[in-house]
Amino acid sequence: MNMNIDTPHSGSIEVAPDRIIEFPNGLAGFEQFRRYSLFHPETEGDAPPRFFILQALDDPSIAFNIADPALFGFNYEINLPDDELAALDLSDPAEAAVVVILVKDGDSVRANLKAPLILNVRARRGIQHVFAGLDYQVALKPVETA
Repeated sequence: MNMNIDTPHSGSIEVAPDRIIEFPNGLAGFEQFRRYSLFHPETEGDAPPRFFILQALDDPSIAFNIADPALFGFNYEINLPDDELAALDLSDPAEAAVVVILVKDGDSVRANLKAPLILNVRARRGIQHVFAGLDYQVALKPVETA
């Protein structure tokens, strides 16, 4: 059965059970929230979305803007420990997608490259992989609109 979530930023969204992503350990600072859904805001014309919204299902006020790290010119090669592979139920690396959480910082947007999200698109499970020694930051300037 589909569930309706009334969010403060995106209005009412309908989530089918097969569109729920479970984060067994939650996200850093939000460990108690483990069920999310992924959607993208509407774009003009045929333009592909540049970012997506990861919406918490257990608290509609919690949502994260996420994007492909390639948007920032960044590509990950991550060797996951066994416990993270088990949490993801990941046996085939082709089933994994890596995304980063976006953070608004004044007039710019930056990507949290130190703690990417890894999603198993088949099993609809995710983890947040936190790098201990990564010290790297990329920011996007505001996009001018005509």
